[in-house]
Amino acid sequence: MKITAQPLTAQAFAPFGDVLDCAGAPDKIINAGLCGRYHDRAALDFADGQAGLSLFDAAPRSLPYTCDLLERHPDGSQAFVPMHQNPFLVIVAPDDGGKPGTPLAFITQPGQAINLHRGTWHGVLTPLAAPGLFAVIDRIGPGQNLQEHILETPVTVHAPLSFE
Repeated sequence: MKITAQPLTAQAFAPFGDVLDCAGAPDKIINAGLCGRYHDRAALDFADGQAGLSLFDAAPRSLPYTCDLLERHPDGSQAFVPMHQNPFLVIVAPDDGGKPGTPLAFITQPGQAINLHRGTWHGVLTPLAAPGLFAVIDRIGPGQNLQEHILETPVTVHAPLSFE
């Protein structure tokens, strides 16, 4: 199966999670007028446990990219916040009876991060350039919070025409 990655927008990504960016006017101006606060941009959702902040350092990939594994976290949302201004690839799929449905792919713009809803099927962290350093906010707690699904037919993600 071949799919083309599309630009990440809040509307297109809404079924899978939140786009974290500074779109629109800040909710508050703080720090003596020198900082805009874009308040509460992610719907963090945990069955139990607590929010944890970890750092991930992933190897960069390139397009076209072949995806053969999707995973999900049934007990908590998961946010990926790049610690750089490089785009990264986001692959998601709706749930189809406990398995991933047809995948979609998105490419972030500089200044965008994502928060995946609890239980959303998604590809692995896929930076498109070095460094691959991300802050990850997700559930820390007991139990198995990872389900993996190997795709019978891998998906090849192609760059959109406007991607350089």
